[in-house]
Amino acid sequence: MTDEELVQRAVAEGFANAAVVSTGEIPFDPSFRPYCEENICGQYAVNYACPPACGSPEEMKQRILAHKRALVLQTIWEISDYNDKKAIKHAKTSHNAAGLRLAKQLRTEGCGGFLVGASGCGLCSPCAITEGKPCSHPESQYSCMSAYCIFVRKLTEKCDIEYDCGPGLLAFFGMYVCD
Repeated sequence: MTDEELVQRAVAEGFANAAVVSTGEIPFDPSFRPYCEENICGQYAVNYACPPACGSPEEMKQRILAHKRALVLQTIWEISDYNDKKAIKHAKTSHNAAGLRLAKQLRTEGCGGFLVGASGCGLCSPCAITEGKPCSHPESQYSCMSAYCIFVRKLTEKCDIEYDCGPGLLAFFGMYVCD
């Protein structure tokens, strides 16, 4: 599948913007990992797709670099209050659901790869890790950009995608990594 076809599929799935980059162009910064350890999102050590279970920053980086391309995905949401946790959660959930639909479609069409989400995997609640059981959806599980220590602002600059969309708008980012 060409880069242009990947972008077209993303836009058709409802993403506001999409661009393809070589995985070697993705800016990684392992100094972001301590933010995961602060556990602001509440997923640290209770989600297979989040640290520490997902792997070290270097392991996560190598997982991406084992592939050639990344389809960078952006959704934009209108929001009246940036402290409205319910609205933010809905937007993240919708962003990741669109990513999962796109990933399934691309895999079905022979473009194997994996999703990087806007937050930790939310396929199961609670995650099976909390009960010491194996992941129920290893083929669909996704880690977030933060778990991969991706410097999203720099990545969006490389893709010519606006990171900060302006007042009253909230953007979320993800990727589909493939060959």
